Amino acid sequence: MDSSNDDRTASLMTPAKLAQVSAARKPFSPTAFLDQMAADAGHPHITRLSELQADLQAQAGGARFEGVQPVLERLAQALPALDFSLLQSQGLWASLTGKNKDAGAGFAAQAGETDGLVKALPAELAPVGRLQQPHAAASDRSLVELEVEYRALDKIIDQGARWLQDMRNQIKTREAQAGADAEALAQIRADSARCETLVARLKVLRACVAAAQQVHQQVSAAADRRAALQAGLQKAMGGEAREWRSRLGTLAGAAAEGKVAGLNLDGPKEVHKALRRRLDKLLAECEQLRTQEETLAHSLNSLGEQLSAAA
Repeated sequence: MDSSNDDRTASLMTPAKLAQVSAARKPFSPTAFLDQMAADAGHPHITRLSELQADLQAQAGGARFEGVQPVLERLAQALPALDFSLLQSQGLWASLTGKNKDAGAGFAAQAGETDGLVKALPAELAPVGRLQQPHAAASDRSLVELEVEYRALDKIIDQGARWLQDMRNQIKTREAQAGADAEALAQIRADSARCETLVARLKVLRACVAAAQQVHQQVSAAADRRAALQAGLQKAMGGEAREWRSRLGTLAGAAAEGKVAGLNLDGPKEVHKALRRRLDKLLAECEQLRTQEETLAHSLNSLGEQLSAAA
């Protein structure tokens, strides 16, 4: 620890350590030092946690999947408009009058419009994945350090609780021995007040640790949801979108030429349904991620408030 921060140490010093510090400094008041220590325990860790909270807040804002949902919604709205009933045979008269071919052309036009959206899907969504990478790496590093810092505070809290127990036991003994000694009684009152100061400080530190743990969990949960959504997008942009374009493109071409008589529509319909199911799932995951990100934002704000109270 930097010598300039000795008077804001995270440790609760033993008498021997206190004597060392006292000898190293010129004018020094052990009483003032103990008062400050009780009121300010864990300060360096609180400072670093405040910096990490700000970093995580910025990273969470930059990692949002806000651009994904509108792209998926446009395609999800277009898919149901593809009317397979246009390809059902309308009978001999419809064939003779050209109505079947007109219906096929109508289906082909619908399929063409939808194909444009499906084709654009990879290009529209690829930048979202690229934006995630630097934020994810930075968030991972911040999470590791966040855990180190709040665990350090946990140790200080444990040490402080032991110090309090020992001091209170000593105070009881000293009270029994002090009698009417005014100086001894004054020292006992000062030590009792110091104990209460430390009690209040430890309460604040516990709140900070709890808030930091909550943020750690929420950041991890949001990262898991982003990874799941990204994997789903890869499936949609990969096999399912390509399969849709291949099967429906072939069908639309035949429909445009009026050559759908006798074609088995079951395969294209199933491919179409599979893409719709994938989009519905992805949109549900987008909504879940949005909720998760809101929860994370709330947790980060709460941590910021607790750290400000402890600063």
